Amino acid sequence: MAETKLFIDGEWVEAASGETFPTYAPSTGEKIADVAKAGREDAVRAIEAARRAFDDGPWPRLSGAERAEKLRKVAEILNGRVQEISEIEARDGGGTIKKAMFADVPGAVSSFNFFADCAQNMPEVVERGESPFPPAKSIVRYEPYGVCSGIVPWNFPFIMASWKIAPAIAAGNTCVLKPASFTSLSAIEMVKACEEAGIPKGVVNLVTGPGGSAGEELAQHPAVDKVAFTGSTEVGRRIMQLASGTVKKVTLELGGKSANIVLDDADLDLAAAGVLFGTFFHNGQVCESGTRALVSRRIYDEFVGMLVERAGKIVIGDPMDMATDLGPLVAPSQVDTVERYVKLGLDEGAKLLCGGSKPTDLAQGLDPNAYYLPTIFEADNSMKIAQEEIFGPVLCVIPFDSDDEAVKIANDSIYGLGGGVWSKDLDRAHAVAARMRTGTVWVNDYHMITPNQPFGGYKQSGVGRELGDIGFNEYRQVKHVWANTATDRSGYLHFSALSANI
Repeated sequence: MAETKLFIDGEWVEAASGETFPTYAPSTGEKIADVAKAGREDAVRAIEAARRAFDDGPWPRLSGAERAEKLRKVAEILNGRVQEISEIEARDGGGTIKKAMFADVPGAVSSFNFFADCAQNMPEVVERGESPFPPAKSIVRYEPYGVCSGIVPWNFPFIMASWKIAPAIAAGNTCVLKPASFTSLSAIEMVKACEEAGIPKGVVNLVTGPGGSAGEELAQHPAVDKVAFTGSTEVGRRIMQLASGTVKKVTLELGGKSANIVLDDADLDLAAAGVLFGTFFHNGQVCESGTRALVSRRIYDEFVGMLVERAGKIVIGDPMDMATDLGPLVAPSQVDTVERYVKLGLDEGAKLLCGGSKPTDLAQGLDPNAYYLPTIFEADNSMKIAQEEIFGPVLCVIPFDSDDEAVKIANDSIYGLGGGVWSKDLDRAHAVAARMRTGTVWVNDYHMITPNQPFGGYKQSGVGRELGDIGFNEYRQVKHVWANTATDRSGYLHFSALSANI
């Protein structure tokens, strides 16, 4: 069993209180590590270290190419440890080993490489043209914000740590990362890679512990210039409130209740696979999961029959087994949440088509209280199970009669993070996608998020964007510099707007 520490100012240190908290393997309930429990004092120490590293250290003063070299070294180190880190990720968070090996760790490697390219290739100074009168030249400078805090959720702890660290330091900022209490272990490995790559002390700092103390300090401390948070909409509102005290730059990637629209001309075989993937990948513990399947009434019965039949073939078991499709949810408390919503759905009159209970045939040694069967309801969009984020393996199937009605149902949500459209007619699919009020729409696909394309939400699904050049610029201040090039007083006639006598 391991015991972890905090990483502050280039040193691995214990929490000021000396306290730790346990982390468990969701699949078995086995305790796997004692994690240092940071409090406000530790968060302040980390923030102050990041402040010194930004104000006085070399990192913000390096060229973009020099920073890029260090980020590529981090990517190289992580790429050499795919198997090891994948096992840590799967064991600590309950996601499958195949998800970790083929998505999480390679995705983090790609993030560091992409933002290295941004640091090297996106200019920090851009000429904006000349003014004829008064004669002047304008430039725009892209500069780092300063100290950035990154707070990541428990569902994708490793790849989302890269989404916070890589763009921040690529742009010349320093940062403090706080992973979720449920899943701290893989983020620690990312910070170790940053240390091994030679990132200067204080540039990357790590505090592990509860959000109510360390996390709130990272959102409100006056020495923090930017806050990036991924998590629930409820907590996102709190982060925004805390950051408003000093009017910090905030990016929020929050909850979702995404609509996956299946038009009547869709390839049903492909669309059925896509809807199941869109909902049940990682047990639905994905913010942009397509947990509302809107299905044309013309194909409804046939299509829903395909969903139910195929859902029964999803293999549930040990997340460390490459043959497993779904492991446990992150904790028994999350299973309790799913059970509560399933009961609510039944009480509201939704029709249970499959699932709706814990599995009864798990292999010996697995914790039956941490697992839940893929569950499909026939529902109405007004029901709570169709409006509220469950964050579990629950799909609501809703019929519609026209493209206009599908769009109306899709947009009838406080959220707007993801969505899908399935159709053989790409012009028709794009027309529907254009009317969906959501940050990402996949046409004939789902869940494809890449480092080079922006990701974020409409409405209560968030503020700002992560990833892509747009996400990189979320970590850069914009400064306009105007230089008057006149050689005599004739170029300053505008001063007479105050007085001709000055």
